Formats: sequence, C-alpha cells, structure tokens
Amino acid sequence: MRVFDDLCPAPPDWTVPWAEIREAFAWVRALAGVPQDAVHHAEGDVEVHTRMAVEALASLDEWRERPPEERVRLFTTVLMHDIAKPYCTKVEDGGRITAHGHSRRGDLMVRRILWELDAPVAWREHVAALVRHHQVPFWALERPDLQRIAFRVSLLARNDDLVLLATADILGRICSDTEEVLENIALYREYCAEQGCLDGPREFPSDHARFWYFRKDGRDPDYAAYDDTRLTATVLSGLPGAGKDHWIAEHRPDVPVVSLDRLRAEMGVSPAGDQRPVAAAAHELAREHLRAGRSFVWNATNVSRQLRDQCTGLIADYRGRVELVALEAPPRVLRDRNRSRRSPVPEAVVDRLVRRWETPDLTEGHRVDWLSTV
Repeated sequence: MRVFDDLCPAPPDWTVPWAEIREAFAWVRALAGVPQDAVHHAEGDVEVHTRMAVEALASLDEWRERPPEERVRLFTTVLMHDIAKPYCTKVEDGGRITAHGHSRRGDLMVRRILWELDAPVAWREHVAALVRHHQVPFWALERPDLQRIAFRVSLLARNDDLVLLATADILGRICSDTEEVLENIALYREYCAEQGCLDGPREFPSDHARFWYFRKDGRDPDYAAYDDTRLTATVLSGLPGAGKDHWIAEHRPDVPVVSLDRLRAEMGVSPAGDQRPVAAAAHELAREHLRAGRSFVWNATNVSRQLRDQCTGLIADYRGRVELVALEAPPRVLRDRNRSRRSPVPEAVVDRLVRRWETPDLTEGHRVDWLSTV
C-alpha cells in the first residue's frame, strides 16, 4: 500500500509526519474536534489521541523490530482504529461522552476505504479485524467469550498485532488507569500464548471441528468432530457486479442454483423493494435441496454476516458442508458491470450494501475463498 508506505514512520528518526497524514486522508481530518470522555481521554479530541497513539507505536521497540511490511500494516491499523468515532460519539444526559459501537462500525469503514484504495484483500481484512477488536485486550479477562474472540482474531489477523495496537492506543492517552490497562494487555498476551494463538492462527483438528467450534457454545476446540456432512452448499457473497453469475457458469455449471436475482425477476420484486418474500422463497428452495441431500449454490449478495448466518445455519441443520466464496472487483469495475446489466441495481442500493459489507471469514464455513474477478 504505497500511500501508507510513504507516510509510515521509518528509521533512523521514526518521525510521524502528521501534517502529511492529515493532508492525505479526509477521514483523519474528520477526527478533529470530536470530543472524548475526559476520564479516559484527557489528552483532547480524537485527532489528538490518534496522533499520540501513532507516535506511541513508533516509539515501541517491538514495532520497530518488525519487518517493514508489518510495520506499515500496524501503522495503518493504529491510524484507523478510531475512524468511526465521529459517527458514533454522543453526549448523554449528565454530559457523559460515549462512542458505543465505534469498533464494529470502524471495521465496516476500514473495509470500504481500503477497498477503494485497492488494498490486497488479506491485508485489508487483517486491518479491519484488528480495528473491530481493538478494545478487547483492555478488559479481556472479564469476557466470557474471550477464547472465541482470540481464536477469531488469530484466523483473520494476529493477536500479537492486537496487543501492539492496544498498547499504542493506551499509551496515546492521558488517563489515570494506564498501568492497570497495560497489565491487562500483558495478561491477554499471556492468555493467547497459552492458547496457541498469539502469533499465528489457532489450529483445529479439522475444518469441520473449526466450523462447529464457532457455531456451538462451549465446544472444545480440540474435539475432532466426526464429519457427517451429506452435501456441499456453496454460498456466494459479493456486491452487485462482483461476477457471481460468471463464477457459477465457470465453476459450478451443473449444480442447482438458488438465485435471489432470478426469484426477484419471477416475483416482480425490485432490488430496492421489500426483500423478505424473496428471502423466504430462497430459503424454501434451499430446503428442498437440503432435504434431498443435493449439493447446490446459494447465489445472493450476502454482504452481511447476519444474512450469511441465516444461510449457513440452515445448511448446518441439514448436515451440509458450507463453502463460502467471496467475490470482489475494484469499485469502478464493479459499478461499470452493474450499469451494463439488463436490470442494474440502483446506485443507492449498491451504496447501502457497501456500507454494510462484511467479508466472509474462516469462522463461518468449512472453507472460505476470497477471489478477485477483475
């Protein structure tokens, strides 16, 4: 990522070029003037905190010792970790300032911005996952779902990266509990090391064991679950114009397809209309294939995890193997393709889908492929 390469602090002086960073990114300038809770952020607004966090990162020996490409990726992550605060910050009754939901919304914003900058998919998803979970090490030992979160981070990014991000975040603040939070971050590092997921992905006995670990609470991650799948359901995910129909024609030409576009056309429902009847019809058609033990393709945008969970949950109930295929194209290519379709999806609908876009990951299926269709 050349733009971040050029701005990342580098030896010998490791200087943070904040003026150039502000000039390069409108989303950095948007942080200026956004208030924060003075108890945990006495340093000032979100821009001040972000600059201090980046400077703290640049001072860490552990970060300086990383390979250049890893330094750039972590620099980008710290720079973007509070990107959603301008849109989530509220002043509540009594004057308390909160920013509930900024981690999840930050994940969505990071994905869109880095997609528009043509970042490699794995690089982008690494940064987005860290932003999504950047507060976890602060209060990790209080979370009942800590193991599952730590394992998910290890599959999408790295927990030692999350530790460095959290360390830079807390050192980039003026608050009274810095030492306590640093101790919690250290405990999170130790926990991840004990769980075998600090600097690499957590290993599972099989894809099937991993799939059911993330689907069923209380599952032993080392349990070698018997693979009793009866069929394979290929669930596509991609924005309009990503090339889903073309991929099916090339890779699954003889497999039945549950197509929401086809159902919309048959039912006379606009892409901008109420999609619930279309979704209900798709689920019923999928059940027919599942009852028959027949492999099939589920062709829909499926851009949010919530929508995919409805598909994958149904497939799992019928002992199906879930293979997710995430298809992408650069913004201009995608929009040109959509406009050239016989029935293009309205631009407003595409924009709404982009804002909700969550790329599938290995916690959702037996197999996940991220593919470019350029």
